[in-house]
Amino acid sequence: MSDTELTQEASRARAPSSRLVPVIIGSALFMQTLDSTIIANALPAMAQALHENPLHLNLALSAYFLSTGVFMPISAWLADRFGSRRVFMAAIALFAITSAICGLSENLLQLVLARAAQGMAGAMMIPVGRLVLLKTVPKSELVNALTILTVPALIGPIAGPLIGGSIVTFGSWRWIFFINIPIGLLGLVLVNAFVPNVREETSRDVDAVGFIIAGTGLAALVYGFDNLGRDMIPPSLVATLILGGVLLLWIYARHARRIAHPIMDLSLFDIQTFRVSVVGGLFSRFILGASPFLLAIMLQVTFGLSAFAAGLLTFASGAGALFMKGIAPPLLRRYGFRRILIVNTVVTALATASYALIKADTPHLLVLLVLFVGGLFRSLQFTALNAIAFADVSQGKMSNASSVSSVGQQLSQAVGVGLAAITLHITALTHPGTPISQISVAPAYIAIAFLSLCSLFYFFSLPHDVAQEMSGYKHESETE
Repeated sequence: MSDTELTQEASRARAPSSRLVPVIIGSALFMQTLDSTIIANALPAMAQALHENPLHLNLALSAYFLSTGVFMPISAWLADRFGSRRVFMAAIALFAITSAICGLSENLLQLVLARAAQGMAGAMMIPVGRLVLLKTVPKSELVNALTILTVPALIGPIAGPLIGGSIVTFGSWRWIFFINIPIGLLGLVLVNAFVPNVREETSRDVDAVGFIIAGTGLAALVYGFDNLGRDMIPPSLVATLILGGVLLLWIYARHARRIAHPIMDLSLFDIQTFRVSVVGGLFSRFILGASPFLLAIMLQVTFGLSAFAAGLLTFASGAGALFMKGIAPPLLRRYGFRRILIVNTVVTALATASYALIKADTPHLLVLLVLFVGGLFRSLQFTALNAIAFADVSQGKMSNASSVSSVGQQLSQAVGVGLAAITLHITALTHPGTPISQISVAPAYIAIAFLSLCSLFYFFSLPHDVAQEMSGYKHESETE
C-alpha cells in the first residue's frame, strides 16, 4: 500500500462516521475479555454435563491462556503482512466459530481443542484492534480512543461472574459460548464497513525462530503463574514452567539483538514512555489480574454468596470504570500524565487495600460504593498507562509496540493472579485445617496493593511535560 493509500485509509478512519471505530473495536475486545472470565462460573455445570471431574475442566481455561501466550507475539507481523482489518476480522470470525464449537462440545477433548483455537483468535484481537487506532488516530485524540478500549478490559472480568452466574442459574452453560455468535457476526459487518485496513508498505520476513522461542516462553510463564498456589499441578512443575519461561525469554532477548526484524522488537524499551508503561505499569496491573480472582474467593467462598449475587456486587467496579470514561481525558489535560500516574497509583493502592476491610456483615450498599470507587481509579490508571505507552513510538514501530504492550499486560495480570493465589496459600499454611476466611483473603489484597506502589519508582522518573501532545497538558512553566 502506498503512502497515499495509507493516508486515504487514515482519513477514512477520522471521518465523522468513523467515530464508531473505537466503539466497534472496544465491543469486540469486550467479547474476548468477557469470555476469558465467564467460563469460570460455569465449570461445575459443564463438568456435570460432560461427565468429567470439575478439576479436569480447568484444562479448558489453561488451553486458552496457553494458546494466547503462544500466538500473541506474531500478531504484529500478521497485521503488517495482511492488513489490520483483515486480521481483525479473521480473529473475530475464528472466535465466533470456535465459540460455537465450544458450545457444541460433547467431551473434554473437543472442548479443550476448541478453547485452544479460541485463544489463538483472542491473541490477535487485542493487539491488532488497538493497532488500528494507533495507526489512524492522531496522538492528540488517542487518549479518548484508548479510554474506550480500556473499559472492556476492566468490565469483562467483573461482568463475567454476573453473566456467567445468570446463564448457569437460569439456562444452559452452552449459551456462555453461543452468545458470542451474534456478537461476532455484527462485529464482522461493522468492522468491514468502518475499520480501515492499514498495513505497512513493505512486509518483513517472519522471525520463525523468535516466534517459537518467545511464544513457548510466554506460554510457560503465563501457565506457571496461573497455577501458582492453586494445587492444580505439582509445585515442582509450576517452578519448572516459570523458570523455563524466564530462561526462554532470556534466550529470545539475545536472539532479538542479532537479527534485523525480531518478532518482538525489544528496542522499544529504549523509549522511556514505553518502558514506563510496560515495565513500570507491570506492578500496577497486578491489581487488574488479582482483584477479580480475590473478589470471587471472598464473596463466594468466604461469604457464601451465589455466583449471581456476587456478580451483582462486583459489577459496581465495572460501573466505576464506565463512569471514568468521560472524566479521564479532562483530568489528563488538567494535570498531565506524570502527576495523574503518581497520585492515582497511591489512590488505587489504597482503594484496593480497603477491600481487606470488607466483612460478611458489611452492608451491601457500602460494598457497592467501595467497589465502585476501586473501579473508578483503576480505569483512570490503565487509561493513562495504555495511552502513554505510544506517546513517543514512531508509526513504523506501532505494530510491534501494540504486540509487545499486549504481551506485557497479559503477563502482568497472570503474575497478579499467581501472587494473590500464593499469598492465600501461605496464609492457609499458617492456619492448617482452617477454611478460607476473610482473614485469609485480607493479606492478599494488602500485598497486591503494596506491590503496585513499586510503579512509583518509574513514574517519578517521567518529566513533568511528558506526552503533552497526547494529553493536551501545559506545564506551569509554559503558561507563565
